[in-house]
Amino acid sequence: MASFKDSLPPDLFDQTTLVSLASTVAILAAAYLLSLSALDRNTPGSHRFLFIWHAFDALIHFILEGNFLYHCFFSWFPLGSVSNPHALAPTAHNFLGHTNRAYGPQAGGDSFFAQLWMVYAKADRRWAGADLTVISLELLTVFLAAPLACYICYGLAKRDPRTNVLMIITATIELYGGFITFCPEWLTLNYNLDASNFMYKWVYLVFFNMLWVFIPLYAIWVAVRDINDAFAARSRAATVSKRK
Repeated sequence: MASFKDSLPPDLFDQTTLVSLASTVAILAAAYLLSLSALDRNTPGSHRFLFIWHAFDALIHFILEGNFLYHCFFSWFPLGSVSNPHALAPTAHNFLGHTNRAYGPQAGGDSFFAQLWMVYAKADRRWAGADLTVISLELLTVFLAAPLACYICYGLAKRDPRTNVLMIITATIELYGGFITFCPEWLTLNYNLDASNFMYKWVYLVFFNMLWVFIPLYAIWVAVRDINDAFAARSRAATVSKRK
C-alpha cells in the first residue's frame, strides 16, 4: 500500500508552490488584521468571522482572480511558436477574435501570479488557459462579488442591518459560481481535473473550493436568522402597540 508521502506530488515543496500557498495565508492574515482595526470589541463572534471572511474573499477575488483575468485577456503567444500545441491548456476557439493564439497564465512567463495559477492548474488545467466558463465566472466574481464583499465589511463595521441582504446575495453568487465551475467537469467525468494525489484532490480541489460552499451557507444562515429576529421584534412591537 502506498504511503501518504508517496501520494504527494514530487514538486510539492518547490519554491513556487510554497510561495503560492503562503500568499493565501498572507491574505487571510491581512483580513484578520483589518478586522482588528475596523470592528469594536463588542462585535458578535459570528459577525467578526463573517467580516474576516468577506475581507479575505474580496482580496482573493481582486488580487488573485483579478490577475488571472489579466492573463486571460492580455497574456498570449502564437500557437505556431510551440512544437506541440495540443499539450497546452485549451484556449476557446476564436477567443477575442483570434484562432492562432494561446491565452491565459500559461502565456504569462515568469510573472508571479501566472506561476501561482500554473500551480493550481496542476489540479485543474482549465486555469492554465482561457476557458470560457471559468472566465465568465471570474468576471462575475471580480467585478460584482468582490465589491459586494467590501461593502459587506463596511456594513458589518457600521452595524448596518441591511448588510444581511447583501450577505445573502453575495453568498448566492458564490454558491452559483461553485456549481458552474464544477458542473461541466461532472458532466465530462472530470476531464480536466487531476485527483491522482492527496494534494491536488483534497487541498486544491476539495478544501479550497469547499470553503466557498460551507462559509457562504453559514453567511446565509446568520443573515436569515438576523432578519427573522427583526421581523419577530417588529411583530412583538406591533402586538404591544395594539394592546395600548
